[in-house]
Amino acid sequence: MQEFDVIIIGAGAAGLMCAGQAHGRGRQVLLLDHAAKVGQKIRISGGGRANFTNLHASPSDYLSANPRFCVSALKRYTQHDFIALVEKHNIAYHERDHGQLFCDGSAQQIIDMLMAEADGIQVRTGAKVNRIARHDAGDRFRFTLETDHGLFRTEALVIATGAPSIPKMGSSGFAYDIARQFGLPIIEPRPGLVPLVYAADTFGKLDGLAGVSLEAKVKVGKTSFTEALLFTHRGLSGPVILQISSYWHLGDGITIDLLPGKDLFQYLKDAKASQAKKDVRTVLATLLPKRLAQRLAEWADCDGRLAEITDKALRRLAEQINAWRIIPSGSEGMRTAEVTVGGVDTKALSSKTMEVTSIPGLYFIGEAVDVTGHLGGFNFQWAWASGHACGQVV
Repeated sequence: MQEFDVIIIGAGAAGLMCAGQAHGRGRQVLLLDHAAKVGQKIRISGGGRANFTNLHASPSDYLSANPRFCVSALKRYTQHDFIALVEKHNIAYHERDHGQLFCDGSAQQIIDMLMAEADGIQVRTGAKVNRIARHDAGDRFRFTLETDHGLFRTEALVIATGAPSIPKMGSSGFAYDIARQFGLPIIEPRPGLVPLVYAADTFGKLDGLAGVSLEAKVKVGKTSFTEALLFTHRGLSGPVILQISSYWHLGDGITIDLLPGKDLFQYLKDAKASQAKKDVRTVLATLLPKRLAQRLAEWADCDGRLAEITDKALRRLAEQINAWRIIPSGSEGMRTAEVTVGGVDTKALSSKTMEVTSIPGLYFIGEAVDVTGHLGGFNFQWAWASGHACGQVV
């Protein structure tokens, strides 16, 4: 049986960051992962270039049943701290829309950087944890792990196994199983950053629009985003839909403005006065993709020359475009979700250390916790920040 100061289960973004921090403090660390290689989600992120953080990351970019929980970790390890680490390792990067930062080269560079920071720790990949036992408070080695790589004892145990999103990468609800074993509450997990699916009565009306993309504003409740929207064969996707999906619950309606910032009714009235002979489809096609313009005119039963269309019909068309109301039948689910909303309830954890307040030596970090970021590098920043907070104390 081998003994360690710290065992981290999960060699993803949070686990790797935590390992490097703990190792830097002189702790003897074992990193376990069931996958064949470390950093699997990092490797595929950002189209293989790793959208590793966001210049604008702040606590307001995160969802949680306790919105204040993430503040401490994010303020103590900011995006600028991670950027400094990237620059220290001479990794070239660039900024894209909305402050998203990507490697110029491969996402593997981020994995290599994190492994270099943790150089000297023991890593066991392809390792299955079969059982975790907790010992009496008087025993320095509080936990014993039974694995297919043998028995291990540790003073501190960190769960960094992520959540069930993208199961093809081997992700699972392992962290939730451990939380339940120790009596910790779980905020019901659901897919986040995921495409939404049409209800049956919408399919026919939008058939043939797959591939059409445009800038749109999408709102659910008091939350809204304005980014690119993409029509798919099954429903709606694109960054704006992925963003709003994290706030959407089954049965909720969403409101879509396909021409954000433009009062379409007033625009059509002005066009009717100055271009009365023009067809409404032609006018719409100057503002929207042609296929979409034609379909929306048909859907609103507003076709023909502007001069022949009543203001009432124009208003109906404008409302269809500026405030299209739809109730999705569901989402694409965990299969395509980029993240999981929900997870280990933060009420059970210290916001400064990520330790379970009722169980000394047990920690949860990263996506396993009920903290979910927006699209664009925010979830990696939470992984770095929570892993750093934990690694400073384990």
